[in-house]
Amino acid sequence: MDVTMVICLLVLGGVTGFLAGLLGIGGGMVLVPFLTMLFAWKGMAPDLVVHAAIATSMTSILFTSISSVRAHQQKGTIKWGIVWAMAPGIILGGLLSGGAVFAALSTFWLSLFFALFVGYSGWSMLRNKKPKPSRQMPGIAGTTAAGAGIGFLSGLVGAGGGFLSVPFMVWCNVALHNAVSTSAALGFPIALANSAGYIVSGLSEAASRPGMLGYIYWPALIALVCTSVLTAPLGARMAHRLPVQTLKRVFACLLFALAAYMLSKAWQTYAGA
Repeated sequence: MDVTMVICLLVLGGVTGFLAGLLGIGGGMVLVPFLTMLFAWKGMAPDLVVHAAIATSMTSILFTSISSVRAHQQKGTIKWGIVWAMAPGIILGGLLSGGAVFAALSTFWLSLFFALFVGYSGWSMLRNKKPKPSRQMPGIAGTTAAGAGIGFLSGLVGAGGGFLSVPFMVWCNVALHNAVSTSAALGFPIALANSAGYIVSGLSEAASRPGMLGYIYWPALIALVCTSVLTAPLGARMAHRLPVQTLKRVFACLLFALAAYMLSKAWQTYAGA
């Protein structure tokens, strides 16, 4: 990687680390489109760009989540009972997604799915529908099933699951700050399971290409982590001071722009097929 690429990755890692701590997300919603741009700019094989962007984004969450969780834990807002209940399903869904389905999907389908998912996430943020006062977290079976779905879908888009787990917990009347903090803790098992799957499923496809560990582009991963682990605690501390709902509306607008970019990427792949 040249100096320009390294600087871009350091800045990107800093921004996404801050967002991970602030909003309880792994940063993948921002990382994947920008990594796709950077990898394509540097001449990575077109059939590998989106896969590498998603896998590298997800793996960075392993480190960002640890840094973010430490800051949230100091505030005592993580609901560890929810974390332990959802973790088995998350790991199962993540292994299935990263280890099997991810490698089977083409660049077109991954780009299209990511665009639709991010667009829906932005719309959900703006909608901000209030839950029924009587609704609570489901039992063990329901929570495990929800974890499996979150782990599976997160693996297909390279995100830490915050855009699913936070709305799900808020829908079940978990307070927003608790949901954000708990989502940060859930990011680790999501990233661990999917990263293992990306490595195994990508060994035959990408092992012969420089810098690839399965589908993970490890030089970019190192650069991203260098700054994301520093800024994640800053975002976590700010989450308890800033008007998060206002920030979510602003962030939703950014998501629409990123969804549009990935949709254009899907169209380019389809048109060039």
